[in-house]
Amino acid sequence: MNKHAPVFTAPEQDVAWLGTDPIPAKAYYDPEWFELERKAIFMRSWIEVGHICELPEPGTWIRRDLEFANASILIVRGKDDQIRAFYNACTHRGTQLVEEESGKGTRFQCPYHFWNFGDDGRLVGAPDFNRFALTKEDCKIPQVSVDTCAGLIFINFDPNPKQTLREYLGDCAAGLESLPVAKATTFHEYVYEIDANWKITYDNFQENYHLRHVHGLTGIATVHPDNLYGYPVRYSFHGQHRTQEIWTNPTPQIAPMQGFNFGIAAKIGREQGIIGGPHDRTYFAIFPSFFVIGTPVQHFSHKVYPISATKSRGVFRIYWVGKDDSASKRYVREYALASLRDIHTEDVNIINRAQKGLMSGAIKHIHFMSMEGLCRHLYQQVVAAVEHWQAEQALNGAQG
Repeated sequence: MNKHAPVFTAPEQDVAWLGTDPIPAKAYYDPEWFELERKAIFMRSWIEVGHICELPEPGTWIRRDLEFANASILIVRGKDDQIRAFYNACTHRGTQLVEEESGKGTRFQCPYHFWNFGDDGRLVGAPDFNRFALTKEDCKIPQVSVDTCAGLIFINFDPNPKQTLREYLGDCAAGLESLPVAKATTFHEYVYEIDANWKITYDNFQENYHLRHVHGLTGIATVHPDNLYGYPVRYSFHGQHRTQEIWTNPTPQIAPMQGFNFGIAAKIGREQGIIGGPHDRTYFAIFPSFFVIGTPVQHFSHKVYPISATKSRGVFRIYWVGKDDSASKRYVREYALASLRDIHTEDVNIINRAQKGLMSGAIKHIHFMSMEGLCRHLYQQVVAAVEHWQAEQALNGAQG
């Protein structure tokens, strides 16, 4: 043991207020509960869907398909440089306007009857339109609320969001804006689908209790006599959101290739001025299912989209500043994505087994220990959001 290393003390005091009650296992596989989550949370919260580097100039657009909303959304940077979002559906008979994932152009033409829409969703023209008992204004495509923070694009399916994006993020907004993602100009992406509830999937990445057991092959386990599980040094809670400060191992066991890679990445990071920020070791978990880690040598985000009660889609992105304009940068970026996928491959099997083990209903409760406090906090916030929505529905029903 390094006698000069600081003695680690797990931040038990940060999570004591969350309690120790067992958690109903049914919330992780029951279709009826999932439907409540879908309506109360995913159809009313700000959901991260991309980055402004995907919309580098006016006329560029991206498409996002979100099963929880049964919707395909076009996110467009218009000729006026404003970012808008609207449904990928023609207002004539609902035909999807585009099939491509991204593109450039200021018009969207329906392939069925050639209705033509502008980059703000308004109808520009349609063949033989005078035979319709409509005006062009009647045919504007419904928009979806959209806003950005730290370069990240968020949408909200609530027609009248109760909070602006900045109000929703609260004091996490300033933290996100201090991260490298706010300066990012490109990214590498890894998309996966998994037969697991979105919370089971997301919770795997909210706790370090599993690291030394699951990730020994990739060397990610932060093993040190003072901190055998690599627990964080601090937890913080920000309304529905939460953060943790990643512990720094004073004597890390790093493979030669990994050390070589991190050395190059650190050099590039210093040259770009993205190392040395206040949140270089901060993990931001943004409700309901998005997180981003501040570490600048492998700066990545991960979002989990629910598909059904027992199926999810995850998107990992590693964000970068600048192009692959040297062999070193190209090497660092390819290595970073490959190592992230190697680590995640080890997670996938465990997550699937966790879901399968609950499906019989024999396990009535799951149990979080203190250092799984972020998982407990997520569950509590989910329950609070569902109960709030149910109360609103009951009130509206009584008033109706």
